[in-house]
Amino acid sequence: MSTPWHILGAGSLGTLWATRLARADVPVRLIVRDATRLQAYQAAGGLTLVEHGEAQLYPVPGETADSDEPIRRLLVACKAYDAEKAVARLAHRLTSDAELILLQNGLGSQDAVATQVPQARCIFASSTEGAFRDGDWRVVFAGHGYTWLGDAGHPVAPIWLEDLSAAGIPHEWSTDILTRLWRKLALNCAINPLTVLHECRNGGLQQHHCEVATLCAELTELLERCGQPAAAENLREEVERVIQATAANFSSMYQDVANQRRTEISYLLGHACKVASRHQLNLPHLNQLQQRLIAHLRSLGLPSD
Repeated sequence: MSTPWHILGAGSLGTLWATRLARADVPVRLIVRDATRLQAYQAAGGLTLVEHGEAQLYPVPGETADSDEPIRRLLVACKAYDAEKAVARLAHRLTSDAELILLQNGLGSQDAVATQVPQARCIFASSTEGAFRDGDWRVVFAGHGYTWLGDAGHPVAPIWLEDLSAAGIPHEWSTDILTRLWRKLALNCAINPLTVLHECRNGGLQQHHCEVATLCAELTELLERCGQPAAAENLREEVERVIQATAANFSSMYQDVANQRRTEISYLLGHACKVASRHQLNLPHLNQLQQRLIAHLRSLGLPSD
């Protein structure tokens, strides 16, 4: 029998992976926060995937972190700020050959998790798939995208990628996953905080062309100093393309703030500023943007870390 996938985090992406793996008859277990959540999950009868307007229920078994079953393959799909603590609660269940797939935004949380579980292989992932929850234990598949996976210290692709192919999860094994993660971080830093501060959709940033260009110049400098020249290439042009292509969309950070949720600022803008400081790189506009965003979040009563 194939190795079960344990899914940590019942957010949109975790649920999206769990339902598609279950649909392909790949064994899946959903790890929920506590006994109360497990009871609610069991009452719902499983996870519901809504695709092309059709809803389908998948009775994926649920469990809490305290379950006894050993974990060999774990998809960590919780928010960046929850990942380290959530994995720590499961560390005792990981087998000696365990593999973790880390599906977090930004950078910083992946290294924190890897330090926590030195015996495990940690695979970094970056996804452009679109999904949102329209109810408890329900996910709507909103936009087909792609997931890149890679392991900077061990470039050989794992055999379980076959499970993703069977589940119809479009993916690619990347030998330069850090370049991809840095590029995505830079795009997020150039777009997301400004949409929050200017209270606009992505397309609204076309009215703030100079501000975007200045940030892109500083982010390019940072990427080059970090030894990521490929991630820095034509950054400004790509940021402008993304703003245009997603003009009608609200950024994920905008949505978090609008819904009074904690943002992932520490793993996006915070991480960029921290690394710049480590390299003794003076990036005044990036630092100023971080301070403005922190002040804005505090004024709304939201966490600023």
